[in-house]
Amino acid sequence: MKDREKIVYKVFEELGIKYEKRIHPPVYTCEESRKYTSDLRGSHCKNLFLRNKKGNNHYLVVVEESKTLNIKDFEKRINEKNLSFASEKRMMKYLGLTPGSVSIFGLINDKEKKVIVYLDEDIFTKGYINFHPNINTATLNISIEDFKKYLKWCRNEINMLNI
Repeated sequence: MKDREKIVYKVFEELGIKYEKRIHPPVYTCEESRKYTSDLRGSHCKNLFLRNKKGNNHYLVVVEESKTLNIKDFEKRINEKNLSFASEKRMMKYLGLTPGSVSIFGLINDKEKKVIVYLDEDIFTKGYINFHPNINTATLNISIEDFKKYLKWCRNEINMLNI
């Protein structure tokens, strides 16, 4: 088990979060993940790590996997311009993660609370939610109540949007 994954379980233990773990081969897309996790209850999410042109704002956007984020529309809604996907270097600096493993649990590594989070309201509608534990060879299923507990613990700026 990699250190990136271990820290997620340590935080879960601290917060009393229960989870179901599904181990699977490495996956890099939602489509690949569905082969191994489609039977897990709840919302399945995609996580997009974006930055503005100046590189002084970083955003983690979490949407229901079936949705497509229109970046131009999103920019208008959050009053930002020229968003693009953050580099691997920035991903490591702010979330401690590598491509293919981006997850809301990367916020554990954001010690300075620089990453601004936008959550699609629809991910809260199914009672449970699924994310990688900061590696792409497993998926964790947790209750929405436990997810909210985790978000509060993070102390990052959290915003809700209907995406």
